[in-house]
Amino acid sequence: MQTVQIPRNPMLWVPSGYFTMALMYNLLTGATVLMFSNVGMDNATATTYAGMLGLAYTIKPLFAPFLEMYRTKKFFVLLSQVILGFGLFAVAAVMQLPEFTLPLLILLWLLSFVGSTQDIVSDGIYVTSLDGKSQAKYTGVQSFSWNFGRLAILSGVVTASGFLHEDIFKHDPHVSGPDWVISWQIVIIAVGVWYLLMSLWHLKVMPDGSKAENPPRNVQEAAATLMDAFVTFFTKKDVWLMIGFAFLYRLSYGFLNAITPLFLKDSVSNGGLALTNQDIGVVYGTYGIAANVIGSILGGLWIARSGLKKVLFPLCCMVNVPNITFLFLAIYQPSNQPLIASLIVIEQFFFGVGSVGFMIYMMQQLAPGKYTTAHYAFGTALMGLCMMVTGMVSGTLQEHMGYEHYFIFVMVATIPSFLITWYAPFHHKTK
Repeated sequence: MQTVQIPRNPMLWVPSGYFTMALMYNLLTGATVLMFSNVGMDNATATTYAGMLGLAYTIKPLFAPFLEMYRTKKFFVLLSQVILGFGLFAVAAVMQLPEFTLPLLILLWLLSFVGSTQDIVSDGIYVTSLDGKSQAKYTGVQSFSWNFGRLAILSGVVTASGFLHEDIFKHDPHVSGPDWVISWQIVIIAVGVWYLLMSLWHLKVMPDGSKAENPPRNVQEAAATLMDAFVTFFTKKDVWLMIGFAFLYRLSYGFLNAITPLFLKDSVSNGGLALTNQDIGVVYGTYGIAANVIGSILGGLWIARSGLKKVLFPLCCMVNVPNITFLFLAIYQPSNQPLIASLIVIEQFFFGVGSVGFMIYMMQQLAPGKYTTAHYAFGTALMGLCMMVTGMVSGTLQEHMGYEHYFIFVMVATIPSFLITWYAPFHHKTK
């Protein structure tokens, strides 16, 4: 790809771009499961619907080549952010309907494709507007900004919904139902306003990004490029082991991710911990994510010092073994919030350390070759597919098993991760 000279300081658009990118993904795949539960859906329905919203992010490598055909990457960033802004206003309006479930899901599903388009072209601007040295220089800013966006949704938006519901509108935070709608409408509108403001900001400060050296001139050429990337992916040595690694490394976390906020919210009589949205926003959204970010930084430093091959299996252990903290919480159901927060911090910290291993393995072992970017995207898409499928079935499984037995099942689900990591191939030199 051809790089272009940066007309403006990347600090003007890298933090805001990645923060804004993270908002939609985490709203759709994280906060919605709690929103669906708040308005009265059972766990099985809430996790199934929330899981469906991750589809566009899983298959985005399939339509990424077609975005090279028209206009600039900046054009698609701005267009996506405007559509997302007004689209979120439409989501809030739809929730006013007496039977809003189906139109709400359709609208959110459509917006997920717009959000994934924003991700593709935002990454494209970063890669094509910064040279290799600058990419390395700002990668920490990029990662921090994305995680700060995640924090804004899972802490800020979730906490704000609880504050509005409980302290402003004076509703019982432990009772699900239509009383929750207005609180979620307000926070969704606030996110929509942010998107429109960011479209105006990025209009002024974001570079255009450059096109690939030989971009497809029509749909046929784009499809041919995608097919060639797909075919060459399966010619890699030990590709099925690498595919298994991409899908299974975070398998247990996939079963855990959507259920965690529902477990924290559910009543004690149902096996949960009876936390409010405000409690969840602080305990899981703030402390948990902060621990995750710190763990990710330390995990990256560990890999840089020791080399991925030496530490990949210990990293896998760190992803999976601390899941036992939720089994402890389900068995004893403590009401002490500092204790609950401490256990969640432990689990999220070690997950942050271990999850870095997945990304580095994808970069160093699966991606190298003729279509490095596309093959890296295929790997992350497989991980996204795992998260989507496990998330969709997690609520149904939990309802059949109960929380305690479900978290035992999550621990059993760590076994495939250990096995595939032990046999993960290394064909490219690492430190």
